[in-house]
Amino acid sequence: MNIKVIICFLPVILLPFGVMAQKEQPNLLVFTKTEGFRHKSIPAGINLMTELARNNNWNISFTEDSNDFEVENLKQYNVIVFLNTTGNVFNARQKEALKTYMASGKGFIGIHAATNTEMEWLWFTDMIGAVFRDHPKVQNATLRIEKSIAHLAINHLNETEVFRDEWYNFKKPVSEDVNVLAYLDEESYQGKKMNTKNHPITWYHHYNGGRVFYTGMGHTAEIYEDSRFKKLIQGAINWALDTE
Repeated sequence: MNIKVIICFLPVILLPFGVMAQKEQPNLLVFTKTEGFRHKSIPAGINLMTELARNNNWNISFTEDSNDFEVENLKQYNVIVFLNTTGNVFNARQKEALKTYMASGKGFIGIHAATNTEMEWLWFTDMIGAVFRDHPKVQNATLRIEKSIAHLAINHLNETEVFRDEWYNFKKPVSEDVNVLAYLDEESYQGKKMNTKNHPITWYHHYNGGRVFYTGMGHTAEIYEDSRFKKLIQGAINWALDTE
């Protein structure tokens, strides 16, 4: 595992007795390992995460090494982001490390192909809320935003928004345990297979002690330049950090 050490030399400032030290910067781990299809947009996603970390004063690390999923190592992170991961990426010990991490009350963000990851591991699929089935071609679609839920990830969005992306069909209905923040209007695009007026595409919930957020958006490189999507991911991370 590669470890970066950053040393900052700051002037010494004498503070009155009793002044509290500033809260430590949150640590994020972005995981991009693929054992299946590899999205060409991963570099764009890394750029976005780097930008958000800089703008929000987060510490951020990137890895494609499953060996980083070790109990002691994960203790340092507040939020883990699965950025277009695919396939079976963990052994039994690494799975237990992720379960221990979530049980400690930390945050998890899944972007797009995260639902195409560890598809036969029931704990993981329950956590993320759905399992990828297939998708039509990239195209515009209308999203209905659940404005009644005052969630940090969607507060900036209108009741309906049009995005261009790759829209996932899931193997079965999305878990009833999640809180849906955005639905796809299946009449607004071609290739739907969920056959429902309520096709969830972005949601959140609490799972095994941790905070979980997932969005099916994130296939194209262009969406990582969309200011609305940037704010959605930023809000999701802030929620997962429990900064409400």
